[in-house]
Amino acid sequence: MNASHRMMKRNGFSLIEIMVVVVILGILAAVVVPQVMSRPAEARVSKVKQDLRAIESALKLYKLDNYGYPTTEQGLEALTERPIGLPDTANWNPEGYLDRVPQDPWGKPYVYLSPGQHGAFDLYTLGADGRKEGIDENADFGNWQLN
Repeated sequence: MNASHRMMKRNGFSLIEIMVVVVILGILAAVVVPQVMSRPAEARVSKVKQDLRAIESALKLYKLDNYGYPTTEQGLEALTERPIGLPDTANWNPEGYLDRVPQDPWGKPYVYLSPGQHGAFDLYTLGADGRKEGIDENADFGNWQLN
């Protein structure tokens, strides 16, 4: 057999090689998926933390440009659309500070208060039930709790 003939016979994978890969993928799926699927509450808390940090950063940029945070009345929409009224936003970035204001993992808007009870502004979610207080998934989680 010459070299070109051996190369022609070696094109593709054998059935055994494919079966080994399928078995390995099956084992990985059996181990990984239950670990990920059994922790939806932790995933939601992670999303809340990421959202709060992103919105907090946008608010800080807004403050740098406009010398203050948006009022409670102007809300987080001031990060995507130029707010109307006072305080003046003459230096508002025409591209905005966020593409869109995210919702919490339960599909509800984040609550924004300026001035806040815990700092210059409070940014928080009311949890799965959408009401103050609560435990586990119903617990409130705010920017003052970020570590």
